[in-house]
Amino acid sequence: QLQVVESGGGLVQAGGSLRLSCAASGRIFTGIGWFRQAPGKEREFVAGINWTGRSSDYADSVKGRFTISRDNAKNTVYLQMNSLKPEDTAVYYCAVYSSAGYSTTTRGYNTWGQGTQVTVSS
Repeated sequence: QLQVVESGGGLVQAGGSLRLSCAASGRIFTGIGWFRQAPGKEREFVAGINWTGRSSDYADSVKGRFTISRDNAKNTVYLQMNSLKPEDTAVYYCAVYSSAGYSTTTRGYNTWGQGTQVTVSS
């Protein structure tokens, strides 16, 4: 069964950058979503990308600061996060969608990683 593993999280000061990676154990022919969950809050959509990489979407809170991309030859999806804010602090998860597109809700994602912690200090 396909598995995904996130990496790249850490502690960064406000205004800094991090690049998260989502590495799959096999070829991915589906869309991928990035989500995050802060303590006491529900898991929320951050960004999604379709399987070709030609279509993507972002939550309003990260538009203009985060960029999602993928390298299908490496079975990896990235989330470049710039101009980080303390409110971006959360555990970030990548998830494999059930078809070539993606969803802005958790519905339809059938494989999730274990998450990577991102902490932004003020």
